[in-house]
Amino acid sequence: MTYSLAELCICAAAEAFRDDGEYMVTSIGLVPRLAASLAKSTFEPGLLMPEGEAYLVSEPVPVGPRGDYKPKIEGLMTYERVFDIISKGLRHAMVTPVQLDRFGQMNISIVGDYDKPKTALLGCRGYPGNTVSNANSMFIPNHDTRTFVAGEVDMVGGIGYNSERWPAGIKPPFLDLRRIVSNLCVMDFSGPDNAICVVSLHPGVTFEQVQESTGFELAKLDDLAMTPAPTEEQLAVLTTLDPHNLRATIFKGNPAGVPGGT
Repeated sequence: MTYSLAELCICAAAEAFRDDGEYMVTSIGLVPRLAASLAKSTFEPGLLMPEGEAYLVSEPVPVGPRGDYKPKIEGLMTYERVFDIISKGLRHAMVTPVQLDRFGQMNISIVGDYDKPKTALLGCRGYPGNTVSNANSMFIPNHDTRTFVAGEVDMVGGIGYNSERWPAGIKPPFLDLRRIVSNLCVMDFSGPDNAICVVSLHPGVTFEQVQESTGFELAKLDDLAMTPAPTEEQLAVLTTLDPHNLRATIFKGNPAGVPGGT
């Protein structure tokens, strides 16, 4: 069975939503969207998926042009309901920050000095509210020291496990950083004092390679495993979720999940 690196990452990212139950999902970007959709379709049917629109669907809406497909609407998801769910901490967001530091603090605002940045991006958007109110996971397509930075991120937009940044020095009650999936490995925050910890390596990748591509020291599991390959069922479901094979555009050249594979 052959699979792509993109498909490997999607399946690994889907595991971030396991055991969520009736959580609302906010999935920003193609990999998070397909990961959440795969989770709902295969092992977590209770996920609430507005798909960026003002309704809930009973099955994930395929990405790309819909053709004759009609979303299977099962209820409304108004702004009032969204903020009610957020206030209760019942949402799980998966995002792609431009920078991430050892605390899990995220940045999508600026790169460089705040007063004279090299690059101005989106601003903080919803990251502050997301990270103090809900569970968060991340997909990082390019695992390097420009993204996994030494020190702190250039602009702290999403709060992490840095007590000096907590409002009034008090840990936000819903602060919950979970899984990071990159093009090299899968990580979580299970290290000492919530340190970022490598839990599996993608085929052909070594821990030393991951560490060299990271601007801070990583923890790792003693029994570090290989990231599980997608199953035949998962690949079949992805074909229905992504009928136009947009996932082939995630990584340049659409590399195989196993180096040297097809």
